[in-house]
Parts: sequence; structure tokens; C-alpha cells
Amino acid sequence: MTTSQLRTASEPDGGTPMHGTGRQVVISGIGLLTALGEGPEANWKALVAGESGIGPIRSYDPSPLQTRLGGEIADFDATRFATKRQLRTVNRGDRLALAAARLALDDAGLPHKQAGGDELGHRAGLYLGGNKSLGRMEQLIDELKVIRRPDGTADMAHLGRHGDVIMPPLFFVEGLPAGAVFNISQTYGIRGSSTFFAGYADAGATAIGRAMRAVRRGDADVALVGGYDDATSWWSMTLLDRLGILTTRNDRGTEAYRPYDRDRSGGLPGEGAALLVLEEKQAALRRGARIYAELTGYGAGHDARTPPAADPEGRGLARAVRRSLDDARLAADDLGYIASDGAATRLGDTGEAIALRTALGPAVGSVPVSTPKPQTGHLVGGGGALNAAVAALALHHGVLPATLNLDNPDPVCALDHVRGSARESRPSHAMALARGIEGQAVALTLSRWA
Repeated sequence: MTTSQLRTASEPDGGTPMHGTGRQVVISGIGLLTALGEGPEANWKALVAGESGIGPIRSYDPSPLQTRLGGEIADFDATRFATKRQLRTVNRGDRLALAAARLALDDAGLPHKQAGGDELGHRAGLYLGGNKSLGRMEQLIDELKVIRRPDGTADMAHLGRHGDVIMPPLFFVEGLPAGAVFNISQTYGIRGSSTFFAGYADAGATAIGRAMRAVRRGDADVALVGGYDDATSWWSMTLLDRLGILTTRNDRGTEAYRPYDRDRSGGLPGEGAALLVLEEKQAALRRGARIYAELTGYGAGHDARTPPAADPEGRGLARAVRRSLDDARLAADDLGYIASDGAATRLGDTGEAIALRTALGPAVGSVPVSTPKPQTGHLVGGGGALNAAVAALALHHGVLPATLNLDNPDPVCALDHVRGSARESRPSHAMALARGIEGQAVALTLSRWA
């Protein structure tokens, strides 16, 4: 799609965009990069087959950590997706985002600068979520060795005198939380609205919901959206390891992450990215796009509890689910699948189940539920976006992946869990859930494309 086509999709006269709520939003591209593989096809096959990407962390020595398992991406080659200049200013999480952006645009069949096409232009938006707090620390640590005194203390006077030479020149640029937004915008000529959301699983899901609203009201005709994180990096793990939300059952290997199970003891991190291409329906149809699903509802809520403890009854999530259904103009019994949060903590899973029973009422017993996290690990900033991708793929393929390791369901988490093996089904509507460790909750509603 050329820049002029993007403009005329909602600007017939080439002038002021049309606004309103009558525009429909579809998912026409999916870019996935997880420990299970690269691209929607490889990830979907692995999910349905019940494969696991969980294993011992190998990119560094994790022995000082309580949790030493995760979903790492082996042999990731960032040079396939970014220039050498870009790679000097981004950390691993940003590199994963750049890769998923290319995968999503290619999957959507959108011509772009990297494939011999035009800039996506001013009718294209970019909405991303992540949990980035640091740039690449390796060079900084190496450079700071010169200020270390013989007794091990830091010579701050020496740093003050020679800091301009000691500090890597691009260190602060590398650490910008929204670094991926700049680099992806520049790479693909995305000159429309762009926003970055910082947080946990809620971040990427919020990015998708806000982008949906932008396309609906005419601010954009196409948007690249989703979340990403390098959650298994040493820097991320030193934070997550202290929060009490990860399992320490390293001896269980691929069976350690056990959401909704009686024997659950916490989650595991996974690095990766999940980006989607959203388009205004008529624009997508005009160019003959393959459509995975329609994005029909977005809702958000908050537990208002002291983090990282979730509300015991998941009140924020219950609000998000109800608001998402209302936005989609659906009833609870219209839902045919939920890609759930599945934190695998005692309180988190219980609160999620209670929230779904509260929001859906009697219909909850007939809505199949599963989560991909035991196979990929928790993508943190990309966790909610991954669930959205899984929900879209489930609607598209007519198959519901199972929750791995759910061998002995906890009665307090009683739901229609898909477990053991994938389940064939043709739901008309699905929902993707995401929760943050500070009480944030997001629900996205998707509908099958006829």
C-alpha cells in the first residue's frame, strides 16, 4: 500500500480525516519472536503441538539467582532486521522489537522501505509497550573499571574530570525507554501518531487497544502495535527474581511453569516480541489483505492494591472484561475462547478465575481458557500482545492451544481449561487478557473474520 492509498482510505478528498466510531479494525499481520520460533506459523505449530521453549538460562551464569530457567531465543541474528548504526544504539529488547516489526509487516504483505516500497507515511501509526529501563550495560561496566580504587570504592572525582571520555557516547540514547519507537518509525517511515507504554503484560495490550481506537476514529488507517521485552536478560532477572512472582523449582525444567495447577509456584520469564498490523477494514479489503480477525473491543481496569500483590478477587480485571465486552457490543455467552494471563502465582491465578466468574457470570463455564506462557515464558512487556496474537490465530485456524503442565487443576481456579492437547473449535469471538504487577488489567476482544 502506498502513502497515497493510506491517505485516501479515510480521506476521500485528500483533506481532513473522517472521524467517528463506524470504522472497523482488523488484524492483517502478525510478527512473533519467542523461544518457540520465528513468525506466526512456527510459533503456532509449536503451541498447538505442546512444545516448550523453556530451559536453563545459558546467556550468562544464573547461579546467584533463585530462578535459573526461562525462555531464551537461541541464535537470534539482529543484523537481519537492523542496520549496524541502529544496533549501536539499541539493547536486546529493542532488537527483538525491530525484528518483530519486520516480520509483522512482511506477514501483512504491506510494501515498505525495507522491501522496496514507500514509507508507510502519515496515515500509519506506531503503538508499542515494553518494560525497558536500561541500555546495553556491558560497555559501560567495562569503561567504569578505570574509576575503581584499589580498595574497591569508586573514585567519583576521577569520573567527574574524565567522564566525557569514560562514558560511552551513546549510553543514554541506548537507555531511552521508547528507543524502539524511534528506530521502527525511522526504518519504515511511520509518520503518524505514535505512543510508548511502559509496564508489564498490560503495556503491549494497552498499546493494541489504544491503536484500535486511533484507527476507529480516523487518526490512522494502519498501525504497527504490540509489545516486547528481553525478560531473561541478567538485568531484568535481577529485578524479577526479587519480586516473589517467579518459581524457584528449577529442578522441574519444562514443567516448572504450572498456571492454575494445585502445584503452581510462580511463573518464568521469556524474551520475545509480539507485534500486530492493524488496518481499517475497507483499506485492508481493497488491497486484498489476508485478515486473521477483527479487533472489536478494549477495556481496562485497576486493582488499586500495593504491588506486586494482585486483588484477591481480581476487581480490576473484572472491570476490564466487562468494558471490553461492552465496547464490542457482545454478551458474555458470545465468547468462545480466552487467552488468559496465567501468572501461576497462588493469588494471581485465583484472582483471575474469580474475576472471570464475576464478569461473565453463568457463561464462564462454557468459555474455554488457556495460556501460552508455560511454553514461551512470560514475555513481560510483550505478554499481553502475545495473548492477542494467540487469540487471533485461534480464531483464524479454528484450534485452541492447551495450557501446558496443567495436570491437577486447582478447584479455586475452576474454569473450562483447555489442557492435555489442543482443542478443535470455531469460536466466533475471543478475548485476550493481560495483567500488570501494579494492578493494571487489560482485556481485548476479537471476532472471527468470515
